[in-house]
Amino acid sequence: MLRITTLNLNGIRSAYRKGLADWLAAACPDVVCLQEIKIQDADLTEDMRHPAGYTGHFHPAEKKGYSGVGLYARVPADSITIGMGNAEFDAEGRVLRADWPTFTVVSAYLPSGTSGDERQAAKYRFLDLFEDWMGGLMQEHKDTGREFVLCGDWNIAHHEIDLKNWKGNRKNSGFLPEERAWLTKIFDDHGWVDVYRRLYPDATDEAYTWWSNRGQAYAKNVGWRIDYQVATPGIAAHARRAAVYKDTRFSDHAPLTVEYDWD
Repeated sequence: MLRITTLNLNGIRSAYRKGLADWLAAACPDVVCLQEIKIQDADLTEDMRHPAGYTGHFHPAEKKGYSGVGLYARVPADSITIGMGNAEFDAEGRVLRADWPTFTVVSAYLPSGTSGDERQAAKYRFLDLFEDWMGGLMQEHKDTGREFVLCGDWNIAHHEIDLKNWKGNRKNSGFLPEERAWLTKIFDDHGWVDVYRRLYPDATDEAYTWWSNRGQAYAKNVGWRIDYQVATPGIAAHARRAAVYKDTRFSDHAPLTVEYDWD
């Protein structure tokens, strides 16, 4: 089995203080995609760079304490590619690609638009660019047979089933009609697969991966499913099980792990 985990850390230093290293040692995922590391390269400790059994790769944002993605791998990748080739969003540390002989894993952190109109406009710019970039990956898949798994915090809940309070969020970033339509286009028009939904089409409360820090959202499980593994059809068909780990809180997000029957 190939076990892939995605987790928005909301700060790598905080996640390590809350026991992330112990969880990694116990859970033993093969690849771990990290988002919102919120650290500069010079500030990464050796334990953060290479926890026991892993090789780490990172793409921090230029702005301190902001965004950034990373990836841990038990088997070192053949190659690492940083960014999408776009100056605006590569400076924010949004995308990291890791290649192995037959498949690729991407750690992606899509922007949030919750802080206001300016960031929502930036989010829409990113979605346009990311759609084109994903189109290039799908073409590579068709041309070469390489399979792709894109992991990360997408900051969009796709359907009403994907968040508890969907009626109250219809006009809020993360559940806007335009954002949801974009995801539908990614799946229905471009051929990408929402792996968790393929496995569990009717899952509700157990599918949530993020909870607001306001009120008692976590205690009451008033959550959102905004962390995804999105894959090309070949490897998606090899997904056998998935789970959201909630026993220990490393972040306001929870790790989503999918097991693939894949060498």
